[in-house]
Amino acid sequence: MRKILLPTDFSENAFNALKYAVELFKYEKSEFYLLHAYADEVYNSGALASEDNFKELKLSSKENSKSELNTILEKIRKLSPNPKHVFFTKSAFGSLVDEANDLINKENIDLAVMGTRGKTNERILTFGTNTIQVIKYVQCPVLCIPENYKYKTPKQILFPTNFLIPYQRRELKLVADLARSYRSEMHMLYISNFPINSYRQKDNELFLKEQFADEIFNFHRVDEGEKTAVILKHLEFMNIDLLVMVRSRYTYLESIIQESTIDKIGLDPKIPFLVLQNYHREIS
Repeated sequence: MRKILLPTDFSENAFNALKYAVELFKYEKSEFYLLHAYADEVYNSGALASEDNFKELKLSSKENSKSELNTILEKIRKLSPNPKHVFFTKSAFGSLVDEANDLINKENIDLAVMGTRGKTNERILTFGTNTIQVIKYVQCPVLCIPENYKYKTPKQILFPTNFLIPYQRRELKLVADLARSYRSEMHMLYISNFPINSYRQKDNELFLKEQFADEIFNFHRVDEGEKTAVILKHLEFMNIDLLVMVRSRYTYLESIIQESTIDKIGLDPKIPFLVLQNYHREIS
């Protein structure tokens, strides 16, 4: 049973991510958890003149959240009436990250899926504030879907890696299951002027090959260069459908996230972008 978290702000981008998720897992028995955290909407309202106003706004926000979630449920069930899929909704007065992590730990969620941008949809930004916060702090893999992206079977998967960090078996299994379901080709991209020669790298490379043993596993080494440019180049000429990167200390992806804005780096994939979190999860 696959369990997928779907944070939503009721935007078109969020619904597009939901459509992608139900299509991606159409062959699997899956539980989808639609989450709307509305605390920020209440606190950022200009109507908080008194305690009574606060309570009233909090209550109306809760009712509106539940109503919007029910509307989404009706819409997605009509669009994709899949008997393998079960949907749950949760309205929560709390921060998105805290509520997401509570649900992830309680339900043992496998993956969070959301749009790269939300309701504000600022054109100058590649990733919205909520998406960055989820990538940084939510304790499960995060699949980010670009605006207006139409579903395409992930036949070609690109996985840039330096083979220096250990990988979580559970998260690699998620990628391997997807690759197996769609008979995808895995492309491991190693950006370096030197071949793999350390024992750590060789062990990690072997571990990766074992996880994707049933899939077509391709290894590519390219000379050291500006990593963003190298990755974007390979996305284009290899016709990649899904970009996978690992978030861990001292990795290229971590350097992006730690910037004040991801757009300073310029990584702007036009395809779904899966971020794996490289730490052990404590499941209650």
